[in-house]
Amino acid sequence: MPRLQKNDNFIDKTFTVIADIVLKILPTSKEEKQAFCYYRDGMSAQSEGEYAEALENYYEALILEEDPYDRSYILYNIGLIYSSNGEHTKALEYYHQSLELNSKLPQALNNIAVIYHYQGLKAANLNQNKNSKFMFDKAAQYWQQAIYLAPNNYIEAQNWLKTTGRINNTYQ
Repeated sequence: MPRLQKNDNFIDKTFTVIADIVLKILPTSKEEKQAFCYYRDGMSAQSEGEYAEALENYYEALILEEDPYDRSYILYNIGLIYSSNGEHTKALEYYHQSLELNSKLPQALNNIAVIYHYQGLKAANLNQNKNSKFMFDKAAQYWQQAIYLAPNNYIEAQNWLKTTGRINNTYQ
């Protein structure tokens, strides 16, 4: 099951060694340990652009992982892969699933907003003004939630909200 590290990055190797040590000493079940190994291997494959392999590992981790918090990060990472592959509908599904398990994931909220903003730009380019406004408003809603959770992040989104008049002062 352990993935061979193709990357000679010192930090990646150090993380792997530390994670293996922690995994051995933590009082967790065999399934939880296996789930973590799959998750770690998925992250490694994802960082190397091996998305199919990463997805396989994440899906295996989802089968074994029971903790909702940990599952939320697995689902979030699956969403990242689908988003980077341009499969925005699937990405949105996984981001929303991750938020159902962990509502305090500002990065998932941000990524949802980015997708809606992109869809708003596409609609604007096609002169679909009503649809464009709808998508931009949805993007604003999710960015406001992300900024509320992480007020020092997403500066470009904050500027966009201000310049488009979509700012909601509840997060400032």
